[in-house]
Amino acid sequence: MISKIKLFQTSVFAIVIASVVVACSTPPTRGTGYRTSGSGAAPTSYSSSIASFSAVSWQTLPGWQDDDVSQAWPAWLKSCDALRRRSGEVNWRQVCEQATRVSNRDSQAIRRYFENNFQAYEIRNSSGSETGLITGYYEPVMNGALTRTSVYNVPLYSYPSAWRKSKPNPGPTRAELIGSGMLKGSEIAWVQDPVAAAFMQIQGSGKIRLEDGRVLRLGYAGTNDQPFKSFAQWLLDRKEITRSEATMQGISQWAKRNPDRVNEMLNANPRFVFFKELPGNVEADLGPNGALGVPLTSERSIAIDLQAMPLGAPVFLATTKPLSSQPLQKLVMAQDTGKAIVGGVRADYYWGSGDAAGEMAGRMKQNGKMWVLLPR
Repeated sequence: MISKIKLFQTSVFAIVIASVVVACSTPPTRGTGYRTSGSGAAPTSYSSSIASFSAVSWQTLPGWQDDDVSQAWPAWLKSCDALRRRSGEVNWRQVCEQATRVSNRDSQAIRRYFENNFQAYEIRNSSGSETGLITGYYEPVMNGALTRTSVYNVPLYSYPSAWRKSKPNPGPTRAELIGSGMLKGSEIAWVQDPVAAAFMQIQGSGKIRLEDGRVLRLGYAGTNDQPFKSFAQWLLDRKEITRSEATMQGISQWAKRNPDRVNEMLNANPRFVFFKELPGNVEADLGPNGALGVPLTSERSIAIDLQAMPLGAPVFLATTKPLSSQPLQKLVMAQDTGKAIVGGVRADYYWGSGDAAGEMAGRMKQNGKMWVLLPR
């Protein structure tokens, strides 16, 4: 997918919108440093270099009986597609073979499948705490065109062809790239809003709806290797916004009030992300590929730390919806990862594509608990 480029730890905006870029190369299916104790197929404890795990009963998972796990089943089958092709420390092939005999419409049968074939492990951070940060991310969707028009005049660029042979390290900053005109001819698509385009760069992927009805999917192609600097922090330092406004929505509103200063704000971040067109016309509801190499599923995929748990594993997540105390307790799949997702109890929750998903992702900074499900 994309290469996560996070950043500013105290701002909701920076934690959320920068959490989304995941490496193009496919990572291994597990972290390092795993140790188990106990005997039999389901050890009573389990540990990695940054987290510890303790076997628990299914009754301890809050909301497990209430979740419609049939909604998570397509995401699990996608994980199985990838896990079958890989070898690992745990035997995924057997549980994935069992999955082929389960009705995808029978929520109770699916629940029994997980209970019979998996052991739930409570995750704790290396500090011993059982709670951690749950943020959100999404895939931007914007209207646009393949050629510049009076409406669509903000370019999204492909990776410079000259850099494929001899790439500067680091490359020019965003301000230098835009100001010099050196990217002329590398335009891959045009959109309307420069701030929305910057958000797409931070997310690392997105979809462009063209006027003829086609949907152009753009994926991460590389960066100029400059460090990321949060323009949320830039605005905070200048007292242009409050901390409660340091979200995607708050920054967009500031930009509408200050159109003449938008480029000044965007240039505060020297990093620049390039895109590539992904093949084929895509369905509007198809998620981008995560680090596991399978499409993400709205509200059923998360990004995790590979040092904590295997990529592809089922995870039960217990947190709350953004800016509320309303429970969000769901079976999700660890199908993505990123440099800023660090810790045992740490996840980035994929809300889906489009503005509504962006609204939720842009406000999500919740405490939560996690349980990884491992084959018995």
